[in-house]
Amino acid sequence: MNQQFGVCNLSLVPVRAEPSDKSEMTSQLLFGDHFTIQENNGKWIRILTAHDEYEGWIDIKQFEEIEHAAFVALHDLNAVLGPAVSHSISKQSGTERLNLVAGSNIPKTLDKFFYLGKTKYKLEGETITPSKDKLRSGITEVAMFYLNAPYLWGGKSVFGIDCSGFTQMVFRQFGVKLKRDAYQQAEEGELVSFLQESRAGDLAFFDNDEGKITHVGIMLSNETIIHASGRVRIDGIDNQGIFNKELKRYTHKLRIIKRM
Repeated sequence: MNQQFGVCNLSLVPVRAEPSDKSEMTSQLLFGDHFTIQENNGKWIRILTAHDEYEGWIDIKQFEEIEHAAFVALHDLNAVLGPAVSHSISKQSGTERLNLVAGSNIPKTLDKFFYLGKTKYKLEGETITPSKDKLRSGITEVAMFYLNAPYLWGGKSVFGIDCSGFTQMVFRQFGVKLKRDAYQQAEEGELVSFLQESRAGDLAFFDNDEGKITHVGIMLSNETIIHASGRVRIDGIDNQGIFNKELKRYTHKLRIIKRM
């Protein structure tokens, strides 16, 4: 059987652990995210995402199938939608409009028009060109865009986001690809030996009593961190971990700090 490929053509699509609407949402696809199709049961497809090699199931009605050439062309997109609550695009007919979220991938445009699969769209606003050189100076501003976004397991937007989805989406604005889950992200980057040596943009990882990495956040300084816990929030951090002033206790035990 020939390999099949697809792309997300909706604003946000839930990726589920099992092929059922009742199944746990483990992640989300944003407009422009592309993937290989691993399995098709007629109602659901099991996918492997190209940008972070994440597996899960999506509804068969929530994607567009694409050819291999189009799949490859989507690998190196250099334009994303910046940190704004919503971005509008419209189909060529002009009668259908989509409101997209920050971080969505946009193929190369010509006079504001672009193709995703076989469908032609018009971009209403502007895209940004991610640059790793701007990460250190710009990451605090992008991270603050998500401040107070509610925590949502598997979420990746300002309307609901989890801890590793938050770090992944912030870093996407600078062209840095992170894996999906916190324990996977902890395997990337270079180790920062001491908390006092950390800088804005470093990632701090936290473990549970069994020693498993379960949480991640973005350092704003060597004393403060922004992370998704109940909501995206700013807390103090020391060698013991994150201290929540509202709860008057430590909520996360520091394991390691990584520089991406």
